[in-house]
Amino acid sequence: MYSPFKLAYKYLKYYFTAANGKGHGIHSPFVFDFIKNVLNDKIVYPEFEKIENLRRNLMSDKTIITVEDLGAGEYRNKNRSVSSIARRSLKPIKFGQLFYRMVKKYRPQSILELGTSLGITTSYLSMAKPDARIITLEGSDKVADKARNNFSQLELKNIELVRGNFDTTLEHVLAQLHKIDFVFIDGNHRQEPTIRYYRQLFPKMHNDSILILDDIHWSREMEQAWKVIISDDAVACSMDLFSIGVILFRNQFKEKQHFIIRF
Repeated sequence: MYSPFKLAYKYLKYYFTAANGKGHGIHSPFVFDFIKNVLNDKIVYPEFEKIENLRRNLMSDKTIITVEDLGAGEYRNKNRSVSSIARRSLKPIKFGQLFYRMVKKYRPQSILELGTSLGITTSYLSMAKPDARIITLEGSDKVADKARNNFSQLELKNIELVRGNFDTTLEHVLAQLHKIDFVFIDGNHRQEPTIRYYRQLFPKMHNDSILILDDIHWSREMEQAWKVIISDDAVACSMDLFSIGVILFRNQFKEKQHFIIRF
């Protein structure tokens, strides 16, 4: 992981070089529509408050659980409070709500998430399309227990939670799926596994699939993984929002395009 100083430097560079987030100068109709109607959608949907109430409860939950960190995180098999996990692991509000708007806009029927954590992002995905099939993978058993309880609290019925190391569980999950419409990779945070997960997922992707990669500037390894993935010939368009990267495969893009967009 980059130092806080290095991350701040990288963010400032991103901020001052990215497109302004209004769509000015964007010549791709799809990307312009994405910026205008998804990134800049200011509607406060009623589901948001339900999920954020849960987040606030988690942020103050001092319950201690054992966490098995199977990726590149700082902790391995350590006892941690739920509030500590929430502070360190949950995506900021604006990204959970962005994923909600993306699912509401593009209507994916099959959604796969690698990295459930406490289930806040999963809940946004679920509430955006309650009839979608959502499969979420979590490596830490006790964290998965907490996430399942959170899903029950929100009365979410369309989520299948799979426990265990992605290196083992992903292959079995993919064998059950004919195709995947929407993927969020939020786990491991190392170069080789991230690229490997992408290559495992790719045969299930199709023209309208959307893939989101988390923390693309978190470390040198993640930046390299992002570069390798977006250079794949099958990737038609990529969007760098600093904390996440969005990948599209649509043949409507006549040539490969890459956008850095302020968000």
